[in-house]
Parts: sequence; C-alpha cells; structure tokens
Amino acid sequence: MGEEKRLIYLDNAATTKTAPEVVEAMLPYFTENYGNPSSVYGFSQKSKEAITKAREIIAKSLGAKTEEIYFTAGGSESDNWALKATAEAYRGRGNHIITSRIEHHAVLHTGEWLAKQGYEVTYLDVDENGTVKLEELKKAIRPTTILISIMFANNEIGTIQPVKEIGAIAKEHGILFHTDAVQAYGQLPINVDELNIDMLSSSAHKLNGPKGIGFLYIRKGVKIRSFIHGGAQERKRRAGTENVPGIVGYGAAVERAVRTMEERTAKERELRDYLIGRVLREVPYTRLNGHRTERLPNNANFSFQFIEGESLLIMLDMDGICGSSGSACTSGSLDPSHVLLAIGLPHEIAHGSLRLTLSDETTKEELDEVVESIKKIVEKLRSMSPLYEDYMRRR
Repeated sequence: MGEEKRLIYLDNAATTKTAPEVVEAMLPYFTENYGNPSSVYGFSQKSKEAITKAREIIAKSLGAKTEEIYFTAGGSESDNWALKATAEAYRGRGNHIITSRIEHHAVLHTGEWLAKQGYEVTYLDVDENGTVKLEELKKAIRPTTILISIMFANNEIGTIQPVKEIGAIAKEHGILFHTDAVQAYGQLPINVDELNIDMLSSSAHKLNGPKGIGFLYIRKGVKIRSFIHGGAQERKRRAGTENVPGIVGYGAAVERAVRTMEERTAKERELRDYLIGRVLREVPYTRLNGHRTERLPNNANFSFQFIEGESLLIMLDMDGICGSSGSACTSGSLDPSHVLLAIGLPHEIAHGSLRLTLSDETTKEELDEVVESIKKIVEKLRSMSPLYEDYMRRR
C-alpha cells in the first residue's frame, strides 16, 4: 500500500478545525457537568455558571453588555431572527428593508420570504470589488425603512464592507443596522458601539469552535420578538435547553481568537498575499475577485478563464487539496455564484472560480504545492477547452 496523501485544507471559510483547547473545555459538559442549566438544584449550577462565563467572554470581545448576547444554533438562525423578528416588531413604523445583492443566502432567502409577507426589500448593487456603494444606500432610504442588513465581510470574495460608515448612516436616519459577521468575527476587531451596530450574527465553527452554536447580539433597547417560543431560556427570547457544551466551546474559541488575533491574522495576510501573487503571476488569464487590500486576512478568490470551477475542484481534491468554488451552502448548485455575477463577471468566467481560505496552520510549503497543482490542472483543463483553443487561434 502506498503512503496516504496528506490533506491540504484550504476551505476555512466553510468550516474550521475545532481547536484542541476548545474540545478540552467542552468535554466535562457532556459527561460530568451534564446538569440542565434551568434546574434548581446545585448540580445544575455548574452548567449555568459556564454559560454566564462564555457570555461574558463574547460580550467583552465586542464591547457589548452580557445581556445583549443571545445564543442560537448558528449564523443562519441568527440572520433569520434578526430580519424576521425586526420586521414584525417594527411593522407599525414601516415595511422597507435594505440589504445587498452579495449577502449570504440566510439573509437573501429571508428577504424573499419577507417580500411574500408584504415587506419591501431593496437589494443594493456593489462595485467591481464587491463593496456596497454608500451613495446608493443613502438614496435607497425611505421614510418606511426599518432595517439595513449588510454583511461585515463577504464569505466568497472576502471583501470587507465600510461598516462604520453604514452604521453612521443608519444611526443618522434612526434605522436599525444588522450585520452578518459570520466570516469577520474572530478575524477582525469589532466594537459594536464604535460601529453603531444594533444586531450582529456569528457562528462558532468559523473560528475554531464547534458546529451548531452561534449568537445574535441585540443592542439593549432594540424591540425584537422571541424567535422560538417555549421555556424562559435566553431571557425568554429563545426557548429550548441551552447547548451547554457548544456554548462553553464558543467561549473558549473566542478567548483563543481574541488572544491570537493580531499575530494570527498578520501571518494569514502574508501567506494570502504570497498565494495571490504567485497565482496571478504564474497562471495566465486569471483574475483576483474581491478587494485587493480590504479583504479578510485568509481569503483568496480567483477566476480562471476557459475552465469549469467544478472540474478544477475535483482535480484538486484528487491531489489532496480542499478548496471551494463559493459558499459551502450552495456548493450543490450548478448556477454560478450570485456574488461573482453581482461584481459584474460574465457567466463563463464566474463558472471558473476557486476560493481558497487559509488557517493559522497553513504553511508556505503547502501553498507552493497548491500553486503547482493549480498550474498543472488549469493547463490540462484548458488543453481540453474548445473556447481556449478558439481564443488562442484568434489572437
């Protein structure tokens, strides 16, 4: 039997490896301290205290109050809650919501659902880098606008939005501002007061925490309805027995992310720029998608002309390399990414895209291996492409 090929994992925007210290922090809450936090006896106090501690860690990381952090099952639930419950609570004031064309489907599909309930949703265009146009945002505001929901940083192309400016515009007009920070939290410093954020969604498995746990930050004073009815958990706003091990794991992951952020992201940026530089130099007819500098520290997204992204992914997988062509939530779909179409890419170029997202464990040697693999695969796929052949003949 031959030696098993080592795995090079470059899909950290889809999910990350749960850090060893996070797993360690969680384990006792499965086996020893398994009490239900809502029970009255002393044994359950340990679970209750563990939740309080995690809530404090998370609140501190955002400059928020502990009572403003509500645990959920992840980013999609938090996005749904922010949009649906705000729409319902502020119906008396208006029925207009503003978002962007490049949001995660948890926001876009919720917007479509709200439109069927009689709400009006404006989808802002973005520029060729994937940045929301602030002038368009100002123009879109109506007297009936109750919510602006713009992601902090894009999950596919990594572009960081001008969140501070968006928050200021929302505040000036007395409109609530929600941001989907699933990709940004743990990668970028965030202070909810400085940025005028009223609601923020996050998910633990994007920052070396466990899957199935997230939170929604809701600023004190925001009138928002309960999302899941039942018991009195999460200050009566989200019923259901708390996922104690998950919450503990989230707290440990946030503690780790805050502690390592500066050094970790500096390393990721350096490696990201090295990867981008090599690919753009060494693979002809390639473009980088997203903003060159205002992008997530670990994100590189390329479009290779004359090839299908799907074939590239399969062949990279055969070389032991994990990447993606866009969001993990839509990888079952054969349509080109809505994000790439929104930044103005034609269908045939959007189809040939590859997203590589690094972690703090990624090495330069791994990236060298990946670049060589990409060069070889792209050359092979183009040699079979009639479009490429035709293009070369016409030159």
